Amino acid sequence: MTQIVVLPHSEYCPEGAVVEALPGTSICEALLENDIPIEHACDMVCACTTCHVLVKEGFNSLNPPDENEEDMLDRAWGLGPQSRLSCQAIVAQENLVIEIPKYSINHAKENH
Repeated sequence: MTQIVVLPHSEYCPEGAVVEALPGTSICEALLENDIPIEHACDMVCACTTCHVLVKEGFNSLNPPDENEEDMLDRAWGLGPQSRLSCQAIVAQENLVIEIPKYSINHAKENH
């Protein structure tokens, strides 16, 4: 199991969290399976940027982003050099530290 440290986010996990994920799982799936309700308005099909995360540690262990993800990331709020769409970032063996940005492009949040 791979450990994902989620830095505190005022809405989704105010205290921060540490979750376990099986390699091959997306970061988004791992968060949702551990009751961290990260937005995912497109149902994890890489058609929005609401699940955008900043990977603070372990970035290079993730699968490389494809062209579609890179195009979508250009629309993400708070884009940084270690930004990924959590629905597309597949966990490997290396532990991760992630930050969920304070805002997303989704002004009207979905009830997931």
